Amino acid sequence: MAHKAFVRPLLTVLAASLLTLNVQAAPLIIGYQTGVDPSKVAQADGAYEKAIGETIDWRRFNSGPEVVTALASGDVQIGNLGSSPLAAAASRKVPIVAFIVSAQINSAEALVVRNGSGIVNPQDLVGKTIATPFVSTSHYSLLGALKQWGLEGKVKVVNLQPLQIAAAWKRGDIDGAFVWSPALGEIRKTGKVLTDAAEVGRWGAPTFEVWVARKDYAEKNPQVIAQFTKVTLDAFADYAAHKAQWTADSEQVKKIARLTGSNAEDVPELLAGSEYPDAQAQRSSALLDGGTATAIHKTASFLKEQGKVETVLGDYSPYVSARYIKH
Repeated sequence: MAHKAFVRPLLTVLAASLLTLNVQAAPLIIGYQTGVDPSKVAQADGAYEKAIGETIDWRRFNSGPEVVTALASGDVQIGNLGSSPLAAAASRKVPIVAFIVSAQINSAEALVVRNGSGIVNPQDLVGKTIATPFVSTSHYSLLGALKQWGLEGKVKVVNLQPLQIAAAWKRGDIDGAFVWSPALGEIRKTGKVLTDAAEVGRWGAPTFEVWVARKDYAEKNPQVIAQFTKVTLDAFADYAAHKAQWTADSEQVKKIARLTGSNAEDVPELLAGSEYPDAQAQRSSALLDGGTATAIHKTASFLKEQGKVETVLGDYSPYVSARYIKH
């Protein structure tokens, strides 16, 4: 009896220990996309794992809305998405917080029309079929361009993911597409750029990308978010300081190409197609200390006007935080 009395508590302790180990062993799950940016080098090098001190399960997604779905379900703790899906998610009160602006998009997303489509200027788009991933930054830019050109309701806009766009382009199923890399790099080879996110931004519809985290995860693990932010900003700083060395045959560009599926020859130009704010810019009133929340509100208002969201919140600041950017 004494032996049994000793064994039972021991088994209970062992079971509890194993359960604790299993919980601790669960990896941090991060959702990323195929957009080209300097932090992909840190991802390829395992720099995030080294800084955070945890195993990371990197999961690749085709678009921001897919990342939002994974964040909302709790399948992913940290994710990369654009301003349009961020605005849509925040408007639905998905519990996420943007903690770093990972890119201010310029020519990295563009509207390309296929050679032979008969499209020379914007008015030639009437009746044509243009593809883009719905509720993405590219979709937002496309809608902004069509509004600028007075072509709302006159163009057939279809919802295709980037890989589907590349395939539809080869088959001749679509006349054009507003998309990002690697699909952008592929379709540009047999098409021409009609406009890009930079120009649409000057017309009043700028786009950007962010890293977000589930609010419950960020509140419980602020040090993880801070370390993640530091690694990302360090990658931005390295690119800014050595941009000329990031050529098609450089190790940095080769790593980005492997991780994103882009052609190495396209990567330097794609990198140059966005701006990557440093720590000072991140903390400024133009970005995380006010400007980003304002931009989300404007994006949400436009999406509501286009029938893509039902509600616009009065204040989007609860969905943005500069607290994880260290001085």
